Amino acid sequence: MANIIFITGGQRSGKSAYAQKLALEKSKHPVYLATARIWDDEFRQRVERHQADRGEEWENIEEEKQLSRPDFTGKTVLVDCLTLWATNFFFDNKADVQLSLDQMKEELEKLMLQQAYLILVSNEIGLGGTPADELQRKFTDLMGWLNQYVAEKAEAVVWMVSGIPVQIKG
Repeated sequence: MANIIFITGGQRSGKSAYAQKLALEKSKHPVYLATARIWDDEFRQRVERHQADRGEEWENIEEEKQLSRPDFTGKTVLVDCLTLWATNFFFDNKADVQLSLDQMKEELEKLMLQQAYLILVSNEIGLGGTPADELQRKFTDLMGWLNQYVAEKAEAVVWMVSGIPVQIKG
């Protein structure tokens, strides 16, 4: 079974930077498992900027949905991020929350069976008011249930607030 650290917080709270620091403390050559689907040119530029910011010590893997496909035995793997990963399922499944959640849990179970050190990053999007539109409400529900599932499985949970890590579990 994998060792799992779950890092969550708001957008631009410092989640990724903290996760990268942890990964580099754990391994000289960690894996960066990116889940983003390139939606438009602005997002492509954002992804390219993030790739350029990481040093040569990182092994970069792009995987939109099948996180368990590569063999990560003995490696430190930073999955960034579960929110973008969930978006891929949500849209592919035409906003079917239960189907998306079931498929994601199944894929995470496969990933967690690997003998690896996993650092999973996710946005906590349910802190604001109730979204005005049905699609946003469904996605917020999906992320809340996914984050609860991952937090339950994790040995440690860290909440990022303005760049400051707050240990919640572990």
